Amino acid sequence: MNFDDSVKYQKSHEWARKDGDLVVVGISDYAQDSLGDVVFVELPEVGATLEQGESFGVVESVKSASDLFMPVGGEIAEVNDSLTDTPETVNEAPFGDGWMIKIKPTDVSEYDSLMSAADYEEFTKTLEEE
Repeated sequence: MNFDDSVKYQKSHEWARKDGDLVVVGISDYAQDSLGDVVFVELPEVGATLEQGESFGVVESVKSASDLFMPVGGEIAEVNDSLTDTPETVNEAPFGDGWMIKIKPTDVSEYDSLMSAADYEEFTKTLEEE
């Protein structure tokens, strides 16, 4: 399992990485592994404004469907349209080409409230014990 130190995480398994004025978002390696083969990704429209914790889309796999949640509130600046044709990229490169959205955050301090890689790794261990 890969826990990328360059990103922050939330308990719903999305990661966030600052990229200039934007925050890039995807799902963690733990999440894609738990889901299995991703077959469909539904993402929001560019320009939509959502709050931290609000659902921004859905990822479907051969096992189940899961809502995706905003790690920070803001305006959707970009959507990874390539996932429409190649949703398996989420499995192959969850921290790279499998990114989902880019957000122009309304409150950058929300980013600081997210978990570090070490904290997220500890959190996932508690899930495996349940």
